Amino acid sequence: MNGERGGPVLFDDPNRLAEAIVGRVGKKIVLGLPIGIGKANHVANALFARAAADAAIELHIFTGLTLETPRGKSLIEQRFIKPLAERLFAGYPDLAYALALRGNRLPPNVHVNEFYFQAGTRLGVAAAQRDYISANYTHVVSYLRERGVNVVAQLVAKDPRDGQARLSLSSNPDLTLDALASRKRGEVDFLLVGQVNSELPFMLGDADLAAGEFDFLLEGPQTDFPLFGAPREPIGLTEYAIACNAARTVADGGTLQLGIGALGDAITQALILRHRSNAEFIRIVERLDVAERAPAGLRESESFDIGLHGLSEMLVEGFLDLYAAGVLKREVDGVLLAAAFFLGSRAFYRALRELPASERTKLRMTSISFVNQLYGDDERAKRQARVKARFMNNAMMATLLGAVISDGLENGQVVSGVGGQYNFVAQSFALEGARSIIMLPAARSIAGRVTSNIRWSYGHVTIPRHLRDVVVTEYGIADLRGKSDRDVIAAMLAIADSRFQGDLLARAKRAGKIEPSFALPSACRDNTPPRIARALAPARDKGLLPRFPFGTDFTEVEQRLLPALALLRASSPLARAGFAVRGMLSPPPSQATRECLARMGLEQPSGARERIYAALVQGALAAVASRKADL
Repeated sequence: MNGERGGPVLFDDPNRLAEAIVGRVGKKIVLGLPIGIGKANHVANALFARAAADAAIELHIFTGLTLETPRGKSLIEQRFIKPLAERLFAGYPDLAYALALRGNRLPPNVHVNEFYFQAGTRLGVAAAQRDYISANYTHVVSYLRERGVNVVAQLVAKDPRDGQARLSLSSNPDLTLDALASRKRGEVDFLLVGQVNSELPFMLGDADLAAGEFDFLLEGPQTDFPLFGAPREPIGLTEYAIACNAARTVADGGTLQLGIGALGDAITQALILRHRSNAEFIRIVERLDVAERAPAGLRESESFDIGLHGLSEMLVEGFLDLYAAGVLKREVDGVLLAAAFFLGSRAFYRALRELPASERTKLRMTSISFVNQLYGDDERAKRQARVKARFMNNAMMATLLGAVISDGLENGQVVSGVGGQYNFVAQSFALEGARSIIMLPAARSIAGRVTSNIRWSYGHVTIPRHLRDVVVTEYGIADLRGKSDRDVIAAMLAIADSRFQGDLLARAKRAGKIEPSFALPSACRDNTPPRIARALAPARDKGLLPRFPFGTDFTEVEQRLLPALALLRASSPLARAGFAVRGMLSPPPSQATRECLARMGLEQPSGARERIYAALVQGALAAVASRKADL
């Protein structure tokens, strides 16, 4: 591998490519796979098959964010998800190592280390939990070097203008660019293997490489496949309340990081409302913050004259929506946004492919070392560009003293991973005028049990309390930076769910961390879901806060089913029994309900179990309709 690289050698058969890899590196293969959609699935599967068939081969896979076709946990969820998966993920080749992990069938000569999980997918998967590596995103390349990575296999886009002359790392220059720089310095040597995918957008700039950088290239109709495209999630009132509060922290002319999922889309919609319908946005935040409790300096509400610049570990769909709305428009050296990887829906990939090259080049896909950290030869330029930065990240829980739990549970089980969250929190303290915005719902309901997401303490943290900054829930904004423990507790109590404020305050008083005479202000004592529903109902009725503001892959019938299935998932067994009884006693279903039952395969139930399922769904649909009527 140390000679002149004239490549790439072309293959149309992944098995022949796997043979060539073994022939070049030997039977000890340390395979680095990019995160998310950047994995060369056919290459990985061919190497896995070789190792499974030959115990003399030692295959060590190092990766993160392995995407798996959704399957659903309960039988009801499976009935909903299976047709959806067949429609949205048809043709996507599952990764053999992921299937083996989940089925506890990993061969003894194959080892898989992941530094980030698709959220919740590895809970209870013993081998994955044992071999998880907790790492900041920016440290991963050094861990690859230490393990002696000798193959990196990545999905790539081919330049439609220049044939084989140029290849793009597209969605995933994140770690590969840093690894290539390390290879160039002679710190590591590896085969760079590309697999061409026709759906990947050809991203320009740093991601655009000469084909000669690659050693092997797999291309052919039999190995082309549709990208993993997850549908955009419905946005509830809780997410919108959090998002509108968070949108107030964003300063015009500043820099923005966004996250994935419903909360990221909710922030996007809130920022667009603030820009295009400013008076309506102000009315929404006034109804949410009736006592003007938002901290000074975090009460932004004007439309975006200068606009925002994007700096985000992940290029999420929301940035294209912000660009189209005229919010993302502050350019730095001709660039609107710098990001390290992307992941989204099929519509998102298509939109990127269809962007004119003059606009696509303004979306700089680059290395994780550039995006997630300040330090290096270009630190001065980074500081000048990253003004008034707001780095927005989701969390699962936070403590009353300001520590943040985002990646794992106190029993050691890993839910997702640290990823770049710590990088951005640290960066927010290193940049003048920057803030870390941690967002979470104040409470959650699982199987009928409501618990607070704000805890007195927790046996695991992702962000320690000495890096506490801004925490946002649906009930407001807590500015914690530089505050005493006593004042942090008071601020966190003010944005906690009122059902848990009394117990949290009592624990703080017992610990001597707040004075015995302290009492919550009256404006903070109605932090309840009904208050949020009342505050946002007018805006939702006007169509300003739609469940799918940017479109969706869900059909109309599936959209009607989603809240009913969410209600069943959050309900206790007793409550579910009540829904079943309600469904059984209901009058003949309406046309809309019949369509929902048909979508679940329950319009003509066969046997007692299916009749119970049908009643459950019908009862939950009726309960959702009643709740909407009550609002």
